[in-house]
Amino acid sequence: MAIKRPKQGIGVQNLLEKAAERLKSVTPVKFNISSRTDTGVHALGNSAHLDIQRLTGRPPFSPDILTLALNRHLEHPDIRVIRAFRAPDDFHARFEATSRTYLYRVATGCSLDTFSVFERNLCWALGTDHLDVAAMQEAAQHLQGTHNFQAFRSASEDNWQNPVKTLLRASVVPAPASPFTHPQEKRKVQFWDIEFESKSFLYKQVRRMTACLVAVGLGTLTPSQVKEKLESQDPRSGPGLLVAPAQGLFLKSVHYEGLDWGPGKDWYNRPSVSRGCSPGDVPEGPVL
Repeated sequence: MAIKRPKQGIGVQNLLEKAAERLKSVTPVKFNISSRTDTGVHALGNSAHLDIQRLTGRPPFSPDILTLALNRHLEHPDIRVIRAFRAPDDFHARFEATSRTYLYRVATGCSLDTFSVFERNLCWALGTDHLDVAAMQEAAQHLQGTHNFQAFRSASEDNWQNPVKTLLRASVVPAPASPFTHPQEKRKVQFWDIEFESKSFLYKQVRRMTACLVAVGLGTLTPSQVKEKLESQDPRSGPGLLVAPAQGLFLKSVHYEGLDWGPGKDWYNRPSVSRGCSPGDVPEGPVL
């Protein structure tokens, strides 16, 4: 599923389930979405599972027909179903995801006043001409691996979530120029992609880590201070109160072991597992 975040108060799951009502399932269709995102955050590739029980004598929907039908009945222009797969009865889109990748887009060489109106809600314009990317990459290395990320959770969040997470990847790389950048600005504007991959994240963990890396790039923090913040396990200390704006963040992809996106593939095969999960393995709640 590709999602450009609807206006506040409109639930993506509700819109999908309303479209599914037109499929005339014997039982109500419920979408179980793999990852929920906060207000203002976008999704390039979320995933969900649903069960459809057709009337007796009616054949199951093919994946292609299901995709077309849902898109036809979706009432919001910023939500699209990209692909459908048949899956085993015990498959669960949330619990079986092996990792989730988040992308945060930032731009240098421009201010919000001169930034493209088409990019304003899709990127963070930093208002500077330079970032110390090498220092950002050094700081990102401190975050990789298995750590207690208590220091990067929302300071007001209840502590029921397990703060120990394994960050598989944290990277900062130059990104291609946007086609929406004015020709006179293209030589000055540089886009950067900050990516994080993990099985699950704490609430606002991604935006807090992003804010710290950007602060390192701007020279207001050092890589060693980011490491010290991580080791403090205190969300109210040091730079942990920094939070990147929501609009630059995208759920880029959700990964499943053995899923083949190749042409003609419409079945997800994997070793059978239970829809249950063990404590600490559940990707809890919104992650933004």
